[in-house]
Amino acid sequence: MLFAEEAAQASSFSGFDPFVIIFTILIAIGLVRLFAAKRKNVFAIAFALVSLVVFLFMDFVMIKGW
Repeated sequence: MLFAEEAAQASSFSGFDPFVIIFTILIAIGLVRLFAAKRKNVFAIAFALVSLVVFLFMDFVMIKGW
C-alpha cells in the first residue's frame, strides 16, 4: 500500500514518454508499408502487429497516468 500511495502522489511524466510515442508512430508507419508491399512478409506483419498492440497499450497506460 505504501508504494501505491507514493506512486499516486508522484508525477509520472518522464523524458522517455515522447520516445515511446515516436516509436509507436514508427511501428504504425512500418506496418502500413508492410501491408502495402507487393511481396507480403507474414512474419514481419505479425511481429509488427504484436509490437504495435504492446506499444499502444503502453501509450494508453502512460497517458492515463499523466
